[in-house]
Amino acid sequence: MEPVTHFLTGACIGRAGFNRRTAYATVAATLAAEAADLDILWSFRGPVSGLAHHRGITHTLLGAPVVALAITGLVWLIHRSSRAHRKPDAQPIRWFWVWLTSFIAALSHIALDWTNNYGVRPFFPFNSHWYSGDLVFIAEPVIWGLLVLALLLPAILGLADREVGASRTLFRGRGWAAAALTGIVLLWCWRWAEHASAYNLVAAADITPSPVTRIAIEPYPTNPWRWHALLETASTWQVAEVDTRTGAVVSDSHVDALFKPTRTPSVNVARNTYLGEVYLDWSQWPVVREIGQQPAPGMPAPDFPPTHPWVSVEFSDLRFAYSYLDTSMTGRNDQSLDHMLAHSGLTGWVYVLDSKEEAGQFMNAREQK
Repeated sequence: MEPVTHFLTGACIGRAGFNRRTAYATVAATLAAEAADLDILWSFRGPVSGLAHHRGITHTLLGAPVVALAITGLVWLIHRSSRAHRKPDAQPIRWFWVWLTSFIAALSHIALDWTNNYGVRPFFPFNSHWYSGDLVFIAEPVIWGLLVLALLLPAILGLADREVGASRTLFRGRGWAAAALTGIVLLWCWRWAEHASAYNLVAAADITPSPVTRIAIEPYPTNPWRWHALLETASTWQVAEVDTRTGAVVSDSHVDALFKPTRTPSVNVARNTYLGEVYLDWSQWPVVREIGQQPAPGMPAPDFPPTHPWVSVEFSDLRFAYSYLDTSMTGRNDQSLDHMLAHSGLTGWVYVLDSKEEAGQFMNAREQK
């Protein structure tokens, strides 16, 4: 999930009762809930390095206790720098509870990231398989609403109490925070049921002329009944839109189908590059195709000698080739699947010279040196 969800979830974990056990519980939980994403610092070594290490060791069951320990150490430093200003009757600090709160918040990060379709490797390095629940979109407004209400309403009610002269309540908001976290779990359960329903609708529909070998169901934000389906046959990929509330499955073979590209010598070269190996290790629905002499988006055209012909090889993932902003079945995006692939996120490009030599690797308008 995106950082806002992680931070808000951590704050609610701290407010759900851990802040009654020790001082700094909410601060520790808020920081630990997002700390795993510090692996984005690998992107300073290049965009492919960033992809290779994102959701890596910090997003694992092995790394979570270490992340929690690091956050506990950071909180200890904060405490050391501010202890001269602490009141004598301030809440006591129990460092084990600070660590335990941080650990649970770090686990929440893994759980939240599992629910979307990017995936996580929780058992890495013992098992490098990517797991994804495909239940909610990477940014889910319903979850934002639950968490924000749980954090704001107790503060608003506290202001109202002070207006009428009521005594100040310590650790206000425990019930609201617990309710918000429970609401997220219930949302996941609902989404799980709708996901299964969408899968069954697609499996029973007559979408492709050839037997389907694999199906995936991808989420849209906000709308729990709207799903994006991926289907694979021996020679094609096909996509469809599903509405579990009405039972509708909509697909147009002229727009929503893509024949599997030929595996050319240039494609073989690109697959063996650093970008190719990292991308194919991560991608669950990869499309690797030669697209001619097209520069990577956001990059100038390469200046190769005319005597050395070159081509671009594009790496894309079908999971992200859909118009998630359109949540209606009637207002479907009429752009072809080929066009949506070319403009989807998390796409990479490799330049290949003479069908045998890699001459550049690019992602996100940056070159991997």
